[in-house]
Amino acid sequence: MGFLRSLRKLPVHIVLIGLCAIWLVPALGLLVTSLRPFQSVGDSGWWTVLSPPEGSNEYKTSCAGCHGDDGKKIAEADLSNSDVVSRFRRSITLVAALKRDQKDKPGTPHMENIPVPNDQTAAKIATYLRQISGIEVRPTFTLNNYIDALVGYRGTTNYVSDCAAGTQSNDLHCDASDLGNARGMGVAFINSILVAVPSTLLPILFAAFAAYALAWMHFPGRQLMFAILVALQIVPLQMTLIPISKLYAQLNMNGTFLGIWLFHTGFGLPYAIYLTRNFLGGLPNELFEAAYLDGANHWTVFWRLAIPLAVPALASLAIFQFLWIWNDLLVALVFLGSEHPVMTYQISTMVTSKGSGWHLLTAAAFLSMALPMLVFFGLQRFFVRGLLAGSVKG
Repeated sequence: MGFLRSLRKLPVHIVLIGLCAIWLVPALGLLVTSLRPFQSVGDSGWWTVLSPPEGSNEYKTSCAGCHGDDGKKIAEADLSNSDVVSRFRRSITLVAALKRDQKDKPGTPHMENIPVPNDQTAAKIATYLRQISGIEVRPTFTLNNYIDALVGYRGTTNYVSDCAAGTQSNDLHCDASDLGNARGMGVAFINSILVAVPSTLLPILFAAFAAYALAWMHFPGRQLMFAILVALQIVPLQMTLIPISKLYAQLNMNGTFLGIWLFHTGFGLPYAIYLTRNFLGGLPNELFEAAYLDGANHWTVFWRLAIPLAVPALASLAIFQFLWIWNDLLVALVFLGSEHPVMTYQISTMVTSKGSGWHLLTAAAFLSMALPMLVFFGLQRFFVRGLLAGSVKG
């Protein structure tokens, strides 16, 4: 019977595993790509990361029989010698070298019965020769993409290599001050923190006060007020961007953190109050009645009783609010723009108009994911309890 019961659950398990794979495979691909050298990102897909180096198969087919797997078999033509390989950086020069310059047999293959490779194959062989000779050192994994994203490096190689070579630009100085570069993710990370933390705490604070009042304080019109708050959840924030932007312009608040704090607080309050009020309203009446009979006032009951019991709801609310604000681009673009770029805005500038910079984009994406993941896993034990807030009475 136990086996049959497990067999009936097998389709459910297969579906769950499939859903997990749908979510995890793209994330894994993004992570692997963010750790690969930018040359490898442009040459091959992330799924080839554990495959042999590019050109190794072509080298074994055309060259290994004579020069050996490591290229050192012929001393006078040591392919692990950078001086030798430097003469064949391009496929056209390599193809020319693979043909004997003989008057009686023009075009004879360099390795007798092995045909001269075409230009595409020769290019791959040349790439492999540059790697085994040390001309082009390409590690399998590197942290250079993350460093480049943090400091906003946009060169043709990478920040570490250029600094080691003594190359400096106008906005990069090869010291800790480069983390403050306006084009880097370091500054954007600080700006995102300055936006997300107050915009998360303020709605929770105000919502806790309002939710307690709507749940346990009796005053005229409280049900109507709660109904209005529920209705406000369907108001799209896009329709308020222009009027609030005009108001901020009159108050000189455009481009300020205070303006975006107030905007996020205003649009986060309806749902925050709804969630917290339902949770507090579902608590047993006897707890509050006993506190009132013992002489506690509303302030004492709020801080000593309501807030500790509402931690699951407040924690789940903090997760929702923080993730929404951290991943927001529209509001940050309208009210902060490039003056105080956040991470979502900065990521959009990583890829150039010509389509290069994908290695920076993937690294920047994982940098932006790090803090939300820490927040979620740190508060996830409250998450399910908060989602069920007010769904069960008693």
